[in-house]
Amino acid sequence: MQAILDAIGSGFLSVMGFIGLNADLMDRYGLRFLDGVWVTLKLVLLSVFLGALLALPLAVARVEGGKFLARASFVYSYFFRGTPLLAQTFLIYYGAGQFREQLTDIGLWWFFRDAFNCALFTFTLNTAAYQSEILRGGIQSLPAGQMEAAQSLGLSRVLAYRKVVLPQAFAVGLRPLGNELVLMIKSSAIASVITVYDLMGVTRLAFSRSYDMEVYLWAAALYLIMVEIVRRVWDVLERRLNRHMLVSR
Repeated sequence: MQAILDAIGSGFLSVMGFIGLNADLMDRYGLRFLDGVWVTLKLVLLSVFLGALLALPLAVARVEGGKFLARASFVYSYFFRGTPLLAQTFLIYYGAGQFREQLTDIGLWWFFRDAFNCALFTFTLNTAAYQSEILRGGIQSLPAGQMEAAQSLGLSRVLAYRKVVLPQAFAVGLRPLGNELVLMIKSSAIASVITVYDLMGVTRLAFSRSYDMEVYLWAAALYLIMVEIVRRVWDVLERRLNRHMLVSR
């Protein structure tokens, strides 16, 4: 993670130096911007990881679940993909306050009273819906003979999913999953509206004190650098994991 922050910091300074940096503004807010990058990365990476854990059973439920589980998974995905992330964030952040007594009674108010935790919870639920649809598409794109061949070798259905189906589904969905990660980086700016001091939150704070529009240029450059790093890393990852597909072509 420190290596990523160092790469973002050096890239940021290079871009800002090229376009003509306001040195006084950088002295006052430069370190806070890098702190905001750290919060953004922590929010995005945690939510995408936790969302992946939730997406897996949701995707399998869509394909293998009975009538009830398949419909419940569809309703979950339909709601979180069909409503704005901003509305979902407000619903969790402000809605949790309406149930403070109940959440206190069950020992969860400590979690929901923190804006970062509310953003993390909302982003996890949101990205899980998108990731589950990507995995479902990957599973259903595989020939039915894959499962039949695995079971003919004596593998149980669960083991066949673990050893045969899911690795191929992840490989098929690798590019869309990378796109989802990029979208989450850009969508993370929404967290700033509930007082999370991520990159956009720090930008808004810096602008409110300096009234210098240059800080928004800094934010745009930092988001661009993060996205470019993810894109390049994902390209390498995709080439290494899908080498057998490239050879077969």
